[in-house]
Amino acid sequence: MVLLQTFDNRSDTEPLVSALATDGGVVIADLASHDLIDQIARELRPHFDIEGHKFQNDFNGHKTLRLGGILALSSASQKLIAHPRVTEIADHVLKPHCANYRIGSCTAIEIHPGEEDQALHRDDDIYPTRIPQVEFQIGAMWALDDFTEDNGATLIAPGSQDLRQISDVTEADLVQATMTKGSVLLYLGSIIHGGGANKSQLPRSGLINTYSLGWLRQEENQYLTIPREIADRYPENVRRLLGYQVHDEHLGVYPGDPDGFWFES
Repeated sequence: MVLLQTFDNRSDTEPLVSALATDGGVVIADLASHDLIDQIARELRPHFDIEGHKFQNDFNGHKTLRLGGILALSSASQKLIAHPRVTEIADHVLKPHCANYRIGSCTAIEIHPGEEDQALHRDDDIYPTRIPQVEFQIGAMWALDDFTEDNGATLIAPGSQDLRQISDVTEADLVQATMTKGSVLLYLGSIIHGGGANKSQLPRSGLINTYSLGWLRQEENQYLTIPREIADRYPENVRRLLGYQVHDEHLGVYPGDPDGFWFES
C-alpha cells in the first residue's frame, strides 16, 4: 500500500510536485497559522448553523454540514484560497495546459459524529471528457481541525490517477490523509477519494477549494455566488481566481466593463 507523503512547510517545491504526480496527493504540514484557521472557523460558524444542512443528501452525507460561496462568508478565507505556496504548486500542475486557472469550487465541510464514509469519487468526473496527460483540476483540502483516522480524515487511493475504475478500488487501496490543524492536502482532480467516517465524539471541519483550467466552466458559478460588491473588495489575485480575467485573450471577454475589472491573461 502506498502512503501519502507529508512534507514540512519549508520543503522545496520540486519534491512536492513530484510526489503529487506520483501518488496523486500530498500533505503539507502546518502551512497556515492556528490564529488564521480559528478566524476562518469563527466566520463560518453562524453560516454552518443556519444553512449548513441544506446540502445534505446521500452523496454529501446526512450528518455533514456544507457551505458554498466561501468568499462571500469569510473574508479571511482568501488567505488560504490564494495561498502562494498552494498556487505555486497549482501553477506546476495546471499552467502547462492553460494560460491561467480559476477557482472551480470552494466548500466548507463539517463532518459530524456518526457520519459514514462518503462514496468514492473523482472531482474531474463532473466533466464529460478526458484528455490524456492533462489534469483538469487540483484540489486543496485545508484542515480546520486535526484530521484523524477516527474523525473522518479524507480517504484517498494513491496512484488512482491511472483512471482505474472506482469499483475496482478496495479498502486495501485506501489511505487516510491524517494531518494537523492548519495543514493542507493537495490532490489531483483525477484521484479517487472521499470523506471518511466520523467515529469520534466531535465534528471535524475542513475547507476545500479546487482550481480548474481557465478554459473549463467552473463547478461553482462564482459570479452569481459571490456578490459583485464583495468581489470588488478582494485584491487582484483573488479576483483573478474568482474568474475575473480573460483567458488567452479570447475566452471570457467583457469589453463593456467601465471599471476595467476583467483583466487580461
